[in-house]
Amino acid sequence: MGWTNTSWLEGFILLGFSEHPQLESVLFIFVLFFYLLTLVGNFTIMILSYLESSLHTPMYFFLSNLSFLDLCFTTSLAPQTLVNLRGPEKTITYGGCVVQLYVSLALGSTECILLAVMALDRYVAVCKPLHYVVIMNPRVCQQLASLSWLSGLANSLIHATFTLQLPLCGNRRLDHFICEVPALLKLACVDTTVNELVLFIVSILFLIIPPTLILISYGFITQAVLRIKSVEARHKAFSTCSSHLTVVVIFYGTIIYMYLQPSDSYAQDQGKFISLFYTMVTPTLNPLIYTLRNKDVKEALKKLFSGKLCTLGT
Repeated sequence: MGWTNTSWLEGFILLGFSEHPQLESVLFIFVLFFYLLTLVGNFTIMILSYLESSLHTPMYFFLSNLSFLDLCFTTSLAPQTLVNLRGPEKTITYGGCVVQLYVSLALGSTECILLAVMALDRYVAVCKPLHYVVIMNPRVCQQLASLSWLSGLANSLIHATFTLQLPLCGNRRLDHFICEVPALLKLACVDTTVNELVLFIVSILFLIIPPTLILISYGFITQAVLRIKSVEARHKAFSTCSSHLTVVVIFYGTIIYMYLQPSDSYAQDQGKFISLFYTMVTPTLNPLIYTLRNKDVKEALKKLFSGKLCTLGT
């Protein structure tokens, strides 16, 4: 490792939002509120997908993976952020920073691929409905989900390890509220051109290619939906697909803004607030979007709660 003994022993100071101390109490409530919503919303999706037989379909299998992923992603970041926002010490241990970097990078990369897999599922469902059950069989779904998770893990192992090799020469003041690659690159006391090139290539692989494939698939989906004669069937197809597309736009929009800007024009404060939205708010929106815009999920929720009430009544 190129990190100095100081980094090993003392860890890092996360500057976060310390330049705006008047905002820290508000941000603490903000992060806590959205973290609790993330826990409740994503646990609800996972439980519904497991208990309700009508939701035992490829779409909800992938949605359960997304909910579990978002749950883990936010949990890897929110507790440390809450501690630093509330306490006087804005520190994180070296080990904590390394774990946070590997885990958040793996989960974020996995979501990039998983959203593309979910778009493929919608494409097959709408454009090849007669072959949907055969094409998207349980084995294929498990393989696609495994591919997503393994891709994220591989990216994390390569990218994070490559970043952690950089010598920091005693620099401990990390100008962010989490340990992430761009912030760590700024601490390095050597030329980081190669690392920035790797970051750019990884960003192309995970942030440009997947949304491009998603947009292409939705072009075909739109053509197929417009050919559907039944108004009700057309509305259901648009409703289901629009939920996924909304999640895609929010997720990729914020993360592309974060990672694909030239470093010279990157406004650090603005970047931190965008990161806050991406890490804390986006995982909360996913279950809300799918619940509010999806008739199947709403019916499953009603069924679950009515069953609970009947049990309590007897």
